[in-house]
Amino acid sequence: MIETLAISGYRSLRDLVLPLGRISLVTGANGSGKSSLYKALRLLGDAALNSVVASLAREGGLPSALWAGPETIARSVRQGDHDVEGTASGRPASLKLGIASDVYGYSIELGYPPPAWATAFSLDPAIKRECIWHGGLYRKASTLVDRHNNFVHLPGKRTREDVTLTQNLSAADSMLASIADPQRAPEMLAVRESIRRWRFYDGFRADIASPVRTPQIGTFTPVLSNDGTDLPAALQTILEIGDKEALARTVNDAFPGSRIQIEVQAGRFEVKLRQHGLLRGLSAAELSDGTLRFLLWTAALLTPRPPELMVLNEPETSLHPDLIPALGRLIQAASERSQIIVVSHAQSLIEDLSGAASCKRLHLEKSFGETTLAGADLFNTPLWHWPSR
Repeated sequence: MIETLAISGYRSLRDLVLPLGRISLVTGANGSGKSSLYKALRLLGDAALNSVVASLAREGGLPSALWAGPETIARSVRQGDHDVEGTASGRPASLKLGIASDVYGYSIELGYPPPAWATAFSLDPAIKRECIWHGGLYRKASTLVDRHNNFVHLPGKRTREDVTLTQNLSAADSMLASIADPQRAPEMLAVRESIRRWRFYDGFRADIASPVRTPQIGTFTPVLSNDGTDLPAALQTILEIGDKEALARTVNDAFPGSRIQIEVQAGRFEVKLRQHGLLRGLSAAELSDGTLRFLLWTAALLTPRPPELMVLNEPETSLHPDLIPALGRLIQAASERSQIIVVSHAQSLIEDLSGAASCKRLHLEKSFGETTLAGADLFNTPLWHWPSR
């Protein structure tokens, strides 16, 4: 389980270190930084897929993603005695992302290419530093795999001298996705595969034109896609190899007396919701937006192939208040198999999840443009050290 998440220099997250639980419930007012936290996690996941640079480009590039405030905010500014003023930067532009468990830690730092390079791509993000270490806190002595710019090596603890893995890694490529050496660097393979299995669900389309409402060609689907278009196949997979009793309980919990049925015609799968008192099942085209979204969350959370981490962004969207308690119970049940981070605005869902013993609530606040964790101080903030550039 990931115990610590650290973000530095990304949008409003100037220097944020968060303790995570089995369920981490992220709350806060609009504009407090919840969406930035979600996007930062996605960027971290993209590192293992070698797409972190492309993902930053879709956000407007590194200049738009970096912290826009001053390097430090003086006490006199916070007290209102002076206005915020910029000063000459004493440090290079830097965006850092990191995670740590009690087994491994991983961090990545992005910046700009060297100014001496003659290129039109001078604003492209360049990976400056990557590191994998043993345990929950980075120390030079605990480093397992180390990357400085284009040079990746194994510190010489095992062989008494450093082992070079490559000296020519592109600044746009993560070492996680580019180097595979299970004999000399098995921890790199373990971290990469763990992060690659993370899943992100940022709402589902349930409007009248959504592809989810029409029959789809079905294939074996143990993992629901991000857009949910393979919902019928995902539900059928749960019925065949997953926990079909949990699926039946969840549907009955949300819609008493109802059950799921999947109709297959010429290879096309269609969801039917059979409700007590009706002579036929209702197709996805007939279901309300909220009902369809709940079935999508059901398929995502009851996956027969649970990941180590699942991140849900505002799962309460379009759900009727009567469905929120059932959603909360579904999330708590899924947390027994996966660590879950939930970003939510819904007070009823927040109250339901906050009552779980495994839930850690992270309430974000913003002051002078900077996102902070409410109630954080030196005694309850996890220790964190960034590898130096």
